[in-house]
Amino acid sequence: MSKAPGTRQSIIDAVLRVIGEDGVAGVTNRRIAKEAKVSLGSVTYHFTTQHEMLRESLLYFVAEETRRFTELADQCETDGMDINRASATVGQVAGCTQTDSRYIAPFELYVQAGRDERLRTAAAECFAAYDQLAARILTGLGVPDAERLAGTAVALVFGLQLRSLATGAPAEELVDALLLLARGAQHA
Repeated sequence: MSKAPGTRQSIIDAVLRVIGEDGVAGVTNRRIAKEAKVSLGSVTYHFTTQHEMLRESLLYFVAEETRRFTELADQCETDGMDINRASATVGQVAGCTQTDSRYIAPFELYVQAGRDERLRTAAAECFAAYDQLAARILTGLGVPDAERLAGTAVALVFGLQLRSLATGAPAEELVDALLLLARGAQHA
C-alpha cells in the first residue's frame, strides 16, 4: 500500500504543475494552497519565501530527473547499445515533449535558474545526468570523443524538445535528427 504524499511534497507537486501551466509568475501562495489542497498557512509554514519554494521544486525535479536518467544510463551500460536501442532510449527521453504542464515546467525552471544564480547548481546537476546518459549512448554506438560531444548532444535534444513544445511538432522528428547525427558521428 503506497503512502500518501506529505503536505510539503503536495506543495512541491502543485508548484511544478502551476509553473507548467502559467510559468513562474503564476506561483502565488494562494494558488499553490488551492492546487495542493492545503491551507495557506501550510504553504507559508513549509516555505517561508517564494524563492525557497521555487528552489525546492527545482531540486525535487532535478533529483527525479537525475534518478531517471542515471537509470537509463545504467541500462545502456549493462545492456549494450546499438542503433535500435539508442533510438528507443532517445524516444523515451523525447517522449517528454508533450504539451502537458509537467513537461513545460522544467524549461520554466531552467530559465528561472538563468535569472537566479542560487538555482544554477541544481540545474547543473540535472544537466550532468543528461550528459552522462548522452555519453553512454554515444560511447555504445562507437562515436569517437563521446564524452566531449555529450553536452552538444544534450543541447540539441533540449533545443529540439523546446521546438517541439513550441510548434507541436512530433517528438519523432527529434529522434530522427539525433539518429542521423549519431550515424554521421560514427563514420567521422
